Amino acid sequence: MTALLEMRSITKTFPGVKALDQVNLVVRKGEIHAICGENGAGKSTLMKVLSGVYPAGSYEGDILYDGEIAQFRGIRDSEDRGIIIIHQELALVPLLSIAENLFLGNERATKGVISWPETFRQTETLLKKVGLSEAPGIQVGKLGVGKQQLVEIAKALSKDVRLLILDEPTAALSESDSQALLDLLLELKAQGVTSIIISHKLNEVRRVADSVTVIRDGTTVSTLDAHKEPITEDRIVRDMVGRDMAHRYPERTRRAGDVVFEVKGWNVWHPEHAERQVIKDISFNARAGEVVGIAGLMGSGRTELAMSIFGRSYGRNISGEVFVNGKAADTATVGRAIDAGLAYVTEDRKSLGLILDETIQRNTSLANLDAVATSGVINEARETEVAEKYRAAMRIRTPSVFQKVGNLSGGNQQKVVLSKWLFTEPEVLILDEPTRGIDVGAKYEIYGIINDLSAQGKAVVMISSEMPELLGMCDRIYVMNEGEFVGELNAQDATQERIMSLIVTE
Repeated sequence: MTALLEMRSITKTFPGVKALDQVNLVVRKGEIHAICGENGAGKSTLMKVLSGVYPAGSYEGDILYDGEIAQFRGIRDSEDRGIIIIHQELALVPLLSIAENLFLGNERATKGVISWPETFRQTETLLKKVGLSEAPGIQVGKLGVGKQQLVEIAKALSKDVRLLILDEPTAALSESDSQALLDLLLELKAQGVTSIIISHKLNEVRRVADSVTVIRDGTTVSTLDAHKEPITEDRIVRDMVGRDMAHRYPERTRRAGDVVFEVKGWNVWHPEHAERQVIKDISFNARAGEVVGIAGLMGSGRTELAMSIFGRSYGRNISGEVFVNGKAADTATVGRAIDAGLAYVTEDRKSLGLILDETIQRNTSLANLDAVATSGVINEARETEVAEKYRAAMRIRTPSVFQKVGNLSGGNQQKVVLSKWLFTEPEVLILDEPTRGIDVGAKYEIYGIINDLSAQGKAVVMISSEMPELLGMCDRIYVMNEGEFVGELNAQDATQERIMSLIVTE
C-alpha cells in the first residue's frame, strides 16, 4: 500500500518544553493506524500539528499528504483535504438536533437559505452508514455517549473524510458501544477510509490496527506492522514505558482485618422517574486492608450505588443503613459523609472531581478547607505546604503546585483527585473507574497508591469496567446487574467467565 500521510521530523516546542522531537509517522492508504504512548508523550500534539490546530510555521518538519507537501494554516484547510479529527471531548452542541450538528458550519443551503428537506435527507443517509436509526430532529443531548460518538463519525463522513483521526474514541463507552464503534471503523476501512486511532485500550488496538506507532517523551520509539509480525500488548507496553512490565498489577500482601465499612438493605429510586427503583436491597461490606471490587455492565447501577451512599448525591426515597467501624454513620449529605470517614473518587474527574481552571494547590484542599484555615480564613502557606506534601507523595509530575490542573495529563489529574480525598484522612475510599482514560504507566502508579492505602488499613471499594483490573487488584468482587448484587467471588475463584456468567444468568 502507498502512503497517504507522511510526517517527517516533526518538532514542536512550547515555552520551556519540547513536546515533539523529530517525530516520524507514515500512514498507508486504507489502513487503521494506532498511535500509543503514555499521557504527555505527544500523541495529541502530533495530531494537532497534522490537523492545523498548530498551523504551518509553528513547528519544524514536513507533512506530506497524498505525495504533496501540505501546509495547513488551520482546521478548515485540513478538512478541505478530507482530514477530520474527532477529539476525546466531543464537539457537539447538546441542544441542537442531530441534523443541525452534522452540518454545523457546513450547511446545505441555497443563496444563504438552509434547505431543511435536503439536510434531513442527507442526515438519514449518513446515520444509516454509521448504524443509527434515530430521527434527524432528535436533540443530540438526549443520546448516550456511544451514539454521540457515532454522530461525530457521521459528521466526518458529511465532509467527505479520507483520513479520520479518533482520540480515545472508546474511553467513555460501554463494552458493547466500544465494539460497535470498532466494527464501524473496520467497515469504513473496507470503504477506503484511512483511520488513525489514539487509544490506551491495547486489546482494542490489537483487534483493529494494521500498524502501531509508539511515541515516548515526544519521540518515535517504534512502528509495528501487524501484517509482518503479531503485535502483542507486552511489546506495546514495553515500548511505551521503556521497560518490561512483568506484572501489570503490583504485588501486595493481602491482609483483611475487621469490617470497617458496611451497607445494609440499601434501596434507591430514580431521581426523576419515581416509579423506577435503581438500587434494590443491596448489602455489602469491606474490611480493613481489603480492596473490594464491584463488577457489572454499564447501566447496572454501580455509580448510582456509590453516589447514593456518598452524601445521597444521587436518587430519592433512599433507605438503608451505613456503618463505619461498627457504628451507624450519617451520610445524608456530602459533608456528613466526609465527617463519617468516607471519600468518593468520581468516574468523571473533569466535571465532578476537579475545578480545572484552579491550581493543584486549591484542588488538593477543597474537601478539607477547615484544615488549612484559621477562623474561616484560608492560610495560603499551609495550603501550599499540604499541596507540596501530596505532590511529592503521589509523584505528581508538574513544575509547580500553582499549575492549573486542566493543564495536567489524565494520570496526574487523577493523582490530584486522590490527593484531595486523602487529605480528608478517610477510613473508606470508594473509587469509581479510578484508571479511566489514563495510560498503562500511570495506571501502575495508581494501583501502587491503592495498595499503599490497603496496607495502611483503609477499606477500598473499587468500581471498574475493566475486568482484568478487578481480577488483578481485588480481594473480593461483588457482581452487580440491574441494580442488584447477583454474586460474590473471592479473588482465587474469580474469572472473567464466572463474572459474565453471573451477569447474564441472574
